[in-house]
Amino acid sequence: MSVSAPAAPRTLNTVLGRRTMYRLTVWLLLACVAWSFVLSFAGVLFYTPAELGATLLTAVASTLVTSRVAGLLLRTRPQTDSSLITGLLLYFLFWPGTEGMQLGTVALAGAVATASKYVLAVRRRHIFNPVAVGAFVVAATGLGGAVWWVATPWMLVAVLPASLLILYRNRLLPMAGVFALTAVVVLLFRFAANGESLPDALVTVTGSYPLVFLAGFMLTEPLTLPPLRVQRLMEAAVVGVLFAVPLSLGPVLMSPELALLVGNALAFVLGQRGAVRLRLLETRELTPTARELVFRPSRPVRFRAGQYLELAVPHFEPDSRGTRRIFSITTAPSEPDTAAVGLRVADPSSSFKRTLLKMRPGAELTATTVAGDFLLPRDRSKPVLMIASGIGITPFISQLRQVCGEDRDIVLVYAASSVEELAYAGELQSLDVRVLVCTPSDPGIPGWTWMGPGLPDEAVLSREIPDISNRAVYVSGSPGAVAAARKAVRGAGGRRIRTDPFLGY
Repeated sequence: MSVSAPAAPRTLNTVLGRRTMYRLTVWLLLACVAWSFVLSFAGVLFYTPAELGATLLTAVASTLVTSRVAGLLLRTRPQTDSSLITGLLLYFLFWPGTEGMQLGTVALAGAVATASKYVLAVRRRHIFNPVAVGAFVVAATGLGGAVWWVATPWMLVAVLPASLLILYRNRLLPMAGVFALTAVVVLLFRFAANGESLPDALVTVTGSYPLVFLAGFMLTEPLTLPPLRVQRLMEAAVVGVLFAVPLSLGPVLMSPELALLVGNALAFVLGQRGAVRLRLLETRELTPTARELVFRPSRPVRFRAGQYLELAVPHFEPDSRGTRRIFSITTAPSEPDTAAVGLRVADPSSSFKRTLLKMRPGAELTATTVAGDFLLPRDRSKPVLMIASGIGITPFISQLRQVCGEDRDIVLVYAASSVEELAYAGELQSLDVRVLVCTPSDPGIPGWTWMGPGLPDEAVLSREIPDISNRAVYVSGSPGAVAAARKAVRGAGGRRIRTDPFLGY
């Protein structure tokens, strides 16, 4: 018996994956902005709608204009979503007002924040969170400082769910949790040392400190994160301590933005990778609906099998999915002079994919991120179960290419909508791996076991892989397929499960 994921599963991953992280962040920030105006009209916030409106327009205009100017000077295409995010974040940090000096401070912060993306950068990749840079520089000049007025109990009504959606979308809830837990524990200890009761301290911490806002919208800013989960957790703990402890170094006082900048510097040291220019060598047809793009990087790409690249493809009139997407790397780390990615060709396709697939050999684009924790166990004696649905085979191809020749016990369950959609089938035959193939008809590939259509259910998994409880399980594919496979593995006794749902599938 087998199970099949719905054609269009309405899971939270699927809904959130229909928008890029940048576009989703813009919409959630706008929702928080709208809520702030509701509170202002209701008399809950101290600031008037006019003060909020003037500050909002100044912050956004400053970042958009500076981005356009920088684009003209440096001959780069400005990222509108990125500029909007920067301006909207600054709106929540500085005193709302209508006076010239106040608005000038906000405008300066926006200009500095945007400029930092180009000035404080390595290989076209900014090192520090731009908003934190803008707030810190303005404070250092003595013109004013960030007050993080967003940290109020009523604003938390909108900020908390928006932050949770961002963190869930980017799979960064553990990082945010470490930061929040560390900061809360340190703050409660400080308040208790001053004689404040635990309930009162909790109210103060949750209602007067920008814990949630910083964790959801700034600490987890993708371009400043280290590539591995353990490094991200370490950064979160450091920022949490600095956030909660009132340190000072001469005239420089610790602040949320400075704590974040220190964390960014730590992330860069731990393994932050700059952007890499890629030159397209060829586009190969994997299946009727899948392609593999092979690139020659301007410098060797350092990565581990199972990680991904974020590709930036600026183009005219991008749709809601934006100009950046992440794709699993299919080449092996032992071949750093080439980098390939596999992708599904949907119909209708996004403007990003249409532009990418129209590129001819010799065309160049940028890889802005190399990251991911979908990594095989370091212990080679640990047996592994891989479950791939459709184009979800791509991270496994990189891993299988890398471990080819090693004495590893690996079972691959490979589900596809048809025999023709079995990408890399020829190469998989030559690799030392047991394959259980799930297709509507038997592909007749020697050495492979045909399981019928759809993903196997828990009964089939228990029968075919009796030692599943001892295996490290990895599942990759669409959100619906990943959810179905995870449920089946759990039912069959699987314990250690790592997933890689392809958002925007």
